[in-house]
Amino acid sequence: MYNKQRVFWAACIGMLLFGIVMISLGTINTFLAAKLALDELTIASLAALLPFSILIGSLVFGPIVDRYGYKIVLISCALLILIAIEGIAFASNFFFIQMSFFLIGFGGGAINGSTNALVADISAENKGARLSLLGVFYGIGALGMPMILGLMSKYFSYTSVVKVIGGLVLLPAIYFTAIKFPEPKHKQGFPLKESIGLLKEKTLILIGFVLFFESGIEGIVNNWTTTYLQKSIHADPKNALFALSSLVIALSLTRLVLGDLLKRIRPYLVLLGCLCFIATGSVLMMLSSTYIPSVIGLIFMGIGFAAGFPVMLGYVSDLYPDFSGTAFSIVFVIALLGNTLINYLVGIIAHNFGIHHYLTVILISVMAMFVLLAIVLRQIKETVKI
Repeated sequence: MYNKQRVFWAACIGMLLFGIVMISLGTINTFLAAKLALDELTIASLAALLPFSILIGSLVFGPIVDRYGYKIVLISCALLILIAIEGIAFASNFFFIQMSFFLIGFGGGAINGSTNALVADISAENKGARLSLLGVFYGIGALGMPMILGLMSKYFSYTSVVKVIGGLVLLPAIYFTAIKFPEPKHKQGFPLKESIGLLKEKTLILIGFVLFFESGIEGIVNNWTTTYLQKSIHADPKNALFALSSLVIALSLTRLVLGDLLKRIRPYLVLLGCLCFIATGSVLMMLSSTYIPSVIGLIFMGIGFAAGFPVMLGYVSDLYPDFSGTAFSIVFVIALLGNTLINYLVGIIAHNFGIHHYLTVILISVMAMFVLLAIVLRQIKETVKI
């Protein structure tokens, strides 16, 4: 029999690794450019490869965990991330850098989906609250990687620091090996027909599209905010990065609070409140021409981003308990497509009409989420507790 607390900590450690994955390129791109004489176009190709490989990892993890269980996936993903980070440290040409970023993205995408599905599976009640606590560790990983590199690079070379970080990933792999996990749901054989049938589930697809817009607006805020602050309100690069860090901190702290709040208040009400925070933050930034109000707007958006994934994934787990891994794969793939497509759209809009219009895209996306969420809630209210 597995120990729920140990398994939950395993999931948290896995999510921390995903935070490291998501921030990896932005943290070390300057180091890579200097080491291998890479230009901006080459770095941009890595920026496109990383989300693609995360999408592939998100696509395949679900059927694997439903058939073979979580242990093999978490161990394999940790080892892939270890190999990838060491590959980045030791690589002497661009091909090995590309391979490393594909592996780190693939392992990260699979470990992100697996840890969310795992926490949902072991949480009989308050799934949104537990998933929210899990999300805190994403922020720890995302903030910890640049902090460690920033502090240690004063005393050691980037290569040495990256090597040590890669080596430390072996510790989670050992922990995953040492503990017991829940048994696979379909140990005797995976019912392919039933799992494919999930693609016809309208409610699941609608939930996926709620997260399509959630992931999209999170992506454009992460990717375009520093550019917006520098061009529109003339913030210097250091202050722009600080503003973005304040969003990540707000997101992480809010998810910590939601771990308790979602036990007391119905999850959909919390999510509606968070959508209002996103809309308020974007309007505040639209109306502002100075730095401080823009930072406050970003903090509002960080608070608003906290509930989307935990609440909606909690509903997915309740609706499809026998195929939670596969169902999570489907909604994560839809969400990642939203991240990619909405980011691409913002690039076109910024080029033709100005970067400030990325805030308009956020507002339109939030309105779309309100509409889709209303439809989802109407469809599931007779099936699960909303």
